[in-house]
Amino acid sequence: MVLKDFSLEVNKEEILCIIGPSGCGKSTMLNMISGNLIPSKGELVNKSKNISYVFQEDRLLPWKSVYENIHIVNRRNTKDQIKALIERVGLEGFENYYPVNLSGGMRQRCSIARAFNYEADLLLMDEPFKSLDYNLRFTMIEHLLNLWEMKRNSIVFVTHEIDEALLLGDRILVLSNRPTKVIKEFKIKKLKRERNLKDETLMKIRTEIVDALVKR
Repeated sequence: MVLKDFSLEVNKEEILCIIGPSGCGKSTMLNMISGNLIPSKGELVNKSKNISYVFQEDRLLPWKSVYENIHIVNRRNTKDQIKALIERVGLEGFENYYPVNLSGGMRQRCSIARAFNYEADLLLMDEPFKSLDYNLRFTMIEHLLNLWEMKRNSIVFVTHEIDEALLLGDRILVLSNRPTKVIKEFKIKKLKRERNLKDETLMKIRTEIVDALVKR
């Protein structure tokens, strides 16, 4: 059994961050939400009309440029709309570059812009910054929030990094080992989006998350 007594609700225009130990079923949960896996028990109600997914790897098409990789998932959007997404992730000037000519961080930015271009109601993100260095992750968080301000869709963001969750989340769920359940929930939506990890409230929440993970 992967999940036990597990209940999860994602609110409209919410960034929900999920933290848990390796192997506890975070990716399994995302795959069930996306419809790629069917739960053996329980009920899954998804009111989203469409879902997009950002994986740990960028999964760009190597034979297409930055512009083409973003445009391909939604050909209804205009050139100006694609350009706006490219600017939001800091890739202006690289529209005609191919993935092989981009750094890992640039490829992941392109991947995230592509997911937003799909214009899904719900965006699932499975440790999308895992392969990036610590400083670059903060830049990626800024780009992600820039895109979210444009689209205001719901996001489920899975991560091992507490700081990522603190900077992004309206809510943070801490999961246990298998069989997995929610052991702690933190509501931090009232904090402004431009957050400082040295903020006393965030430092207190960080300590509580660490304690919850140690005691899981």
